[in-house]
Amino acid sequence: MITSLSIKNYALIEKLSIDFSKGFSIITGETGAGKSIILGALGLVLGKRADLTSLKNKEEKCIIEAQFEISKYNLKAFFEANDLDYEDETIIRREILPSGKSRAFINDSPVNLQELQDLSVFLIDIHSQQQTQELSDEEVQFKIIDAIAQNSEIIDLYQKLLKLYKSEKSKLNALLKKQSDAGKEQEYNTFLLNELVTAKLKSGEQEELETDFEKLNNVEIIKESIDKSLAIANEEQFGVFHNLNEIKTSLQKIAAFSSEYQSLFDRITSVAIEFDDVSKELQNATDKLLNDPEKLELTNQKLQLIYNLQKKHQVVTIDELLQIQSNLENAVQELGNIEEEIAILSTSIEQKTEELDLLSTKIHQNREKAIPVLSNRLISILETLGMPNVRFKMELLLSETYFQNGKDELQFLFSANKGTDFGLLKKVASGGEMSRIMLAVKAILAQYSKLPTLIFDEIDTGVSGEIAIRMGEIMKEMSSKMQIFAITHLPQIAAKGDSHFKVSKSTVGDDTQSELKLLSQQERVIEIAQMLSGANISDSALNHAKQLLN
Repeated sequence: MITSLSIKNYALIEKLSIDFSKGFSIITGETGAGKSIILGALGLVLGKRADLTSLKNKEEKCIIEAQFEISKYNLKAFFEANDLDYEDETIIRREILPSGKSRAFINDSPVNLQELQDLSVFLIDIHSQQQTQELSDEEVQFKIIDAIAQNSEIIDLYQKLLKLYKSEKSKLNALLKKQSDAGKEQEYNTFLLNELVTAKLKSGEQEELETDFEKLNNVEIIKESIDKSLAIANEEQFGVFHNLNEIKTSLQKIAAFSSEYQSLFDRITSVAIEFDDVSKELQNATDKLLNDPEKLELTNQKLQLIYNLQKKHQVVTIDELLQIQSNLENAVQELGNIEEEIAILSTSIEQKTEELDLLSTKIHQNREKAIPVLSNRLISILETLGMPNVRFKMELLLSETYFQNGKDELQFLFSANKGTDFGLLKKVASGGEMSRIMLAVKAILAQYSKLPTLIFDEIDTGVSGEIAIRMGEIMKEMSSKMQIFAITHLPQIAAKGDSHFKVSKSTVGDDTQSELKLLSQQERVIEIAQMLSGANISDSALNHAKQLLN
């Protein structure tokens, strides 16, 4: 429950600090006095977005601080999960800076708005007139039924499973499309791959083949050149080898005379050895050199195959062709694995479908049991609120579609009077009837909800007299289990409160300010009398106010 609220520099409030008690609290005030400002401040504490229009003085920051007693609401796990300091008396502070920036704190630990919103779900439910209209929304109707059916845990399991199911379904559809689109592509890729595999390409092979081709294609010229070189080298009288030996012999005679001549002798000796080695290699080359037209043709064919493949794939090396071959192998392999992946996913989806069906059936059965309970309790409460002939018709249809909360479709029909047909709430229920139905719903949900605080913002729209008294009594009964606030214009409801706060607006000079004040017993009498008769309070209004408060 909320125990105190402090507001500084917000809207029409310069500074305000107020304490709240458990039970049933009333908030009254003239239209425009600032009741919505109080709710707006609470909204900021609960994580709503703010802007500079919230600031009364644009040069100073706005601070809103609320204290909550949460010891009875098992929220330690939430605080641990969000790495927050837990306190039985938890303080939430919201600051809006003149720059427009906003900051939020839980027990002085900085938090983002999402964390604040997540916590607020466990703290306060502000019921506005808009929420009353939302009663006609199917999603809200399901939430009411599910609360009574105690479907929370099973729906949570269902939603987690549904998320996995949808993810796998999306993957399966993508694979099926890929498989469909890849039919022709796979055939072509397989053809290209077979071409490359058949070619039996090797890294560095092209250079070797090109060298062999040049040798084989020019064997006669090469042989003629080598033979001529060998003849010049080895001619008995005038050959290079013979002449080198003559030079070597001559230099040997003078080598001992100086280091210079010795060096020249050593060098010519080295040249002679090297030349002898060259001559032998030339001889080996000419011995190996054969005129092999068949090998030439085979080499040419392999080279032409390589050149054609390079042209086809727009590359210039065998290594690039080998990379393309590897990519094609992966592509063909991947496409080949699609069927296996599809089979695995299909099996998994089938299993999840069975599990979802079991869960949705359980959800449906729980709802079927809850509907008569909800209908009977609604009728019982609404009879006391001046709707003796009210009837509800809630029908569940188990569909084939997986919705976010099960497979059910809901028809929530309503009839207020005997002899009238059932119709949708939003079409056949008046504003006053909707207010009473919503109060009845909240009264029922209070028995199933762990929510510590509920604020009714003018839920009494369209009602008066004895019905208003009964609405006040119902809220009073609810306050035995939770903290209840009612913002009201009806004296019959105001009189049922354990404590009574008045919102008023005053003008000081050029400045307008709103304030919230806890009324004493005598002040309550006067306030309720004014609600009955207006500014000029009559004796009868005073007496009536005292009667209402007794």
